[in-house]
Amino acid sequence: MEFRPARQEDIEAICEMVAAAILHMQEQRIFQWDKYYPAKEDFLNDLKENRLLVGTVDGEVAVTVTVNQTCEPEYENGDWQYRDQTYCIVHRLCVHPGHQGKGVAGQTLAYIEAEMRKRGIGAVRLDAFSENPAANALYTGHGYERRGVADWRMGRFYLMEKRL
Repeated sequence: MEFRPARQEDIEAICEMVAAAILHMQEQRIFQWDKYYPAKEDFLNDLKENRLLVGTVDGEVAVTVTVNQTCEPEYENGDWQYRDQTYCIVHRLCVHPGHQGKGVAGQTLAYIEAEMRKRGIGAVRLDAFSENPAANALYTGHGYERRGVADWRMGRFYLMEKRL
């Protein structure tokens, strides 16, 4: 898989991938995303801020993720263990359903972590929907630890953190 900053021409593929992922999650009775979030505008803003990444397989977008230092106020609920470290936050990690179960998400986390280490970032934070067992297994399996909860429109999310 090849990772790179997203480009304007990737936006439609990203939106189609997210729509397919939402349907796939709903089939599994996981209701963390819907037609309101994430929206095309979210990805356009991420692109404008140069924070949107894609991973491609054979030239096709297989995964997208945003990495920045912006978070919702609910992140204040976190019992963050690495407050003395510079941190980044992972948002909207989405793997195309056709690429799920192939290690794409794990490769994406490894890529993000390696890039953040190069930049001197000491910790990664994120949130995971409490009712998404695959996402929770992914993050805990990669060393992320629960540090609190946030309750948003779609339900409870676990606030998670990993020291790099």
